[in-house]
Amino acid sequence: MTTAGMQRANFWGGVITVLTILFALIWAFPLYWGVISSLKPEDEVVRPYIELWPENLTFSHYYTAIYDTQIVTWYINSIAVAVGVTVITIATSMLCGYALSQLKFPGRKALWWLILASFMVPTQALIINHFVLTSQLGLINTWAGIMLPQLIHPVIIIVYKQFFDQLPKDFREAAVMDNAGEFRILFKIYLPMNWGVTTALSIVTFIWTWNAFLWPFLSVTKTEMMTVPVGITQVNDAFGVYYARQLAAAVLAGLPVALAYLLFQRKVTEAITLSAGIKG
Repeated sequence: MTTAGMQRANFWGGVITVLTILFALIWAFPLYWGVISSLKPEDEVVRPYIELWPENLTFSHYYTAIYDTQIVTWYINSIAVAVGVTVITIATSMLCGYALSQLKFPGRKALWWLILASFMVPTQALIINHFVLTSQLGLINTWAGIMLPQLIHPVIIIVYKQFFDQLPKDFREAAVMDNAGEFRILFKIYLPMNWGVTTALSIVTFIWTWNAFLWPFLSVTKTEMMTVPVGITQVNDAFGVYYARQLAAAVLAGLPVALAYLLFQRKVTEAITLSAGIKG
């Protein structure tokens, strides 16, 4: 490459870097503003001008959110629901993906096309059916009632099927010759080779479930059974319009997801890439 070409490449590289930083700051500013506002006294939050740093730093809103609400109970509910949904979803999706990829059984193609077609049905269109069935089963205001409609994620089944499709057939043939059963082939041979995919999908499923609002909001009427995203809406009812307290509760609600993303950023990105590739 000539000197002029290298200079042009460096120039446009610098422009792209500056724009990337600018857009990142624009994206991150509302998060910064929410955290900083939660550390301000209420009278500073409602001032008509912008202050980028608290004049009087206070953690009283976090104390109020923790000790004057049921946020600890909401955390327990969210953790139980998110872990339960993640474990069951990953296990069933793996089994389904393996069966669709490796086994021959009647209705296999019909089941596969049904899973693909499920992308055409928005979840919101099934809310009424879910609510009626959950109510008839007596599962309103229970962990099971919150979890059941969230247990099926077609994209995870498809990702697993594609992964199993790409594995060499030699592994399965060798295991069958050794009289290995299907569960042994899956858990002793295939699963160790896809721990990366399983970990990535587990993290993203946990985040999806933790952030879910619509269905937990509809399926729970008792405050003590609410998950964190639903429960923090009750802070307004309890205290009136106190923005700093609401923001403190919102920060506490999003903290586990933010930590999970920071700790497992590469795996989350990998899972999102896999999901986007399937949907695209």
